[in-house]
Order: sequence, then structure tokens, then C-alpha cells
Amino acid sequence: MLTVWIHDLVSLFAVTNPFGIVPLFLALTDGASARMQKKTAQKACVLALAIGLVFAAIGQPLFHAFGITLYAFRVAGGIILFGIAYSLLNAQGSKIHQPQHEEQKEDRDLSDVAITPLATPLISGPGTLATLLVLEGTTRGAHWIHVGLVASAFMAVMSLTYAVLTNANQVSQRTSRSTLNLITRMMGLLLAVIAVQMVIDGLTQLFPKLST
Repeated sequence: MLTVWIHDLVSLFAVTNPFGIVPLFLALTDGASARMQKKTAQKACVLALAIGLVFAAIGQPLFHAFGITLYAFRVAGGIILFGIAYSLLNAQGSKIHQPQHEEQKEDRDLSDVAITPLATPLISGPGTLATLLVLEGTTRGAHWIHVGLVASAFMAVMSLTYAVLTNANQVSQRTSRSTLNLITRMMGLLLAVIAVQMVIDGLTQLFPKLST
């Protein structure tokens, strides 16, 4: 069970990639006091956690209502994650998670960047939500026990993300751009492997003959 939890934790941490959010977080909160930055980070992480948990709770019933199987979503989720991983391997932010320039400008004008683009799509973006739902569906035992494991892993990742963002200035000062790029590429490689495994698992369930 601990192995499953660690797998869920690593998967969610890789797709969230809080270190990759640091430069944009600093840009969006430029000129704000340390207290305001901390408050913004706290609000963003709490909202991202709520979005993720709500989606994980209603995602599967919603898909069943539309006749979408988890296996098909696993394949689609794996493809989405691989696209994000490819961008990370090139030390670039994924367009799926990055807000458009107009969104950044609008949010800064409104002085409330915690909701968007921080909480979504930067922290709880499509890749994170897809990962939550796929991990929730890879049940090896009692369903609700595994759902609890995924939820607790996501809470741990949000706590780590909050810790990184509240120390964003220190992280930026003590970490060179090349080091941040290296971390991003490592997260990308890890995420690419997870994405490929998701696609393989989904395809073997959709087409059982592939596993024979």
C-alpha cells in the first residue's frame, strides 16, 4: 500500500511540477509583499486542492453518465500527459498548463491571480486532473481505500507546492536557471514514462488480445 501511495505521490508531483511554476508565480506577484505572496500561494493551493478533489469525486460517475470508459480516458490522459512531458523534456512550459498572454495580463489587472492562472490551469490543470482520475481508477484492492490514498497523495503534493511557492524568492535566488531546467527535464522524463504506462494499460484493457 505504501508503494502505491508513493507511486501516486510521484506521479502527481511530476505533473504538477511546482518548481516549474516558480518563475511565473514571481512574475505574477511582482511587487507584492512577502505576506501577500504567501497569502496568494495559500489561496491558490487550497483552491487547486478543492478543484482536484471535486473532479476526482465526480469524474468517474460523470464519465459513466456519458458512456465514457475509464480505459478510454486512461489512453487519452496518457496522451495529454505525454504532450506535457515532451514540453518539460525541452525545459519549456506546456501550453496546456500555461495561461495565454491575455489571461496573464487580465488577471494581473484584477489583482487576483490565485484563482487563475495559479490554481487553474497552472496547479490543477488538465494534466493534473487526468492523472488524478486515472490513478483513482487503477484500483488494486478496495476502491475507497485507493481513492483515499490518491486523495492523501494529492494533499501532500499541494502541501509541497505551497512550501515551494512560499519560498519562491529563495528558490529563485539559490537555484540557477540551468538547475531549474534540469529539474524540469527530470520531471518530464518521469512523466513521459508514467504517460506511456497509462496508454499501455488503457490499450490492453480496451483490446485484451494485445496482452496475449
